[in-house]
Amino acid sequence: MPEAAAQPLPPLPDAGIHRVLCVVAHPDDMEYGASAAVAAWTAAGVSVTYLLLTRGEAGMAEDPEIVGPLRATEQRGACDVVGVEDLRILEHPDGMLEATLGLRRDIARAVRQIRPDLVLTTNFDLEAYGSLNQADHRAAGLGAADGTRDAANPWVFRELREQEGLEPWSARALLVVGHPAPTHAKAVGPEQVQSSVDSLAAHAAYLAHVTGHPAPEEFIPEILREGGEAAGTEHAVTMRVHDLGGLRGADGA
Repeated sequence: MPEAAAQPLPPLPDAGIHRVLCVVAHPDDMEYGASAAVAAWTAAGVSVTYLLLTRGEAGMAEDPEIVGPLRATEQRGACDVVGVEDLRILEHPDGMLEATLGLRRDIARAVRQIRPDLVLTTNFDLEAYGSLNQADHRAAGLGAADGTRDAANPWVFRELREQEGLEPWSARALLVVGHPAPTHAKAVGPEQVQSSVDSLAAHAAYLAHVTGHPAPEEFIPEILREGGEAAGTEHAVTMRVHDLGGLRGADGA
């Protein structure tokens, strides 16, 4: 018997989504396709915050004291392209990010401050994108997963409540973009595809530093087109969704 055709990925439930927090390790990490979903959200009136855990200061050959501010400036330009006003950059060391209690506390603090419906991070598997995943990416994703759940627990990091007045907050779901086994997709249109290209292009100095890096327009539309094929649409951002108890029934099911 012929194999049954794969079912398209279901759309990400988006009813009642007002705030999204994106937690990544470096400037540019959001720009490899995920920013297309961000552009779609902000166009629909959703407030999106970027939380960068490092300044990316170890990512280029120049002195980190020069590179850090440069990369922050380029990230600000990338945020402007996709409608992100709230950009937050922490001071964890680039290239040496660790999934510590301190990192979890910083992320839990941001979750309680922003009170997002969704928290988004990128693939933090050991193997990713055809190679070994970069160490900071793995620590950032694990920290995002743990810190998001910590934010909902009043007995973890009690000082956030007792000293900073930050009440517990339960995000509805954690989204992992770039996961090899996605469960959902966020459809995007041609304008969002172009915005994703332009947001990566905003990291001009960084891209010029990376030997052999393809131009954004050469591969970002293809990534999103492949996502669309999986979702039964023209273009889409695919993701693995971990429902934290808040998405059940949000799509009308």
